[in-house]
Amino acid sequence: MNRMTGIGLAVLTICIGLNSADAQSVSSTYTSAAPKDCRQIGKPSDLDGSTTRVCPGKDGLVVLIAEDDLREIVSVGRNRKQAAEEPAANVWFAPFNSSESTVEWRTAGAKPFAIIQRWHIADNTDPDRQGRPNTKALLVVTRLPPGPVCHVAYVDAIANPAANELARKAADDFARSFACGKDEVKIIGTRGRAVELATMR
Repeated sequence: MNRMTGIGLAVLTICIGLNSADAQSVSSTYTSAAPKDCRQIGKPSDLDGSTTRVCPGKDGLVVLIAEDDLREIVSVGRNRKQAAEEPAANVWFAPFNSSESTVEWRTAGAKPFAIIQRWHIADNTDPDRQGRPNTKALLVVTRLPPGPVCHVAYVDAIANPAANELARKAADDFARSFACGKDEVKIIGTRGRAVELATMR
């Protein structure tokens, strides 16, 4: 191998390495789960106001949001049926709750591997002036395919000033290797009232 060939191979190796690193760079993108941006499935129930909607996500995934008895589930799949069969579709918080409409997608290169959403959990021990429960904010990290879709980590958004950064780090560190049904959901940062409410049984 002559000197010029050696230099050329070295440059090529560096470029491949840079391209590989760029392809795996982790970042966030966002979609909306607001009702106006989603497809409503059927009509809201007159009996309990239950609703189901399917919202566009990233990389061919959709976000399924179903509300029943003032409690929501959020799941992700290639279509509504697949999302409804994921473990995340069977996770209910005991108190009344709702999720915000912004969905943050953590991606490696162009491939999403987790979503982060802010939830509001009703606290019956903290009523407002009208006697309605105030809510406590919780960030939920959910892993995505390949593999099952399930909750990975909870971050109390009030107890932790840097809650968003903690949730992103939890997604990056744990989501891809998290074993749904085997690993326990991780509590990241300082435990607060929102985490207590979310883990009530």
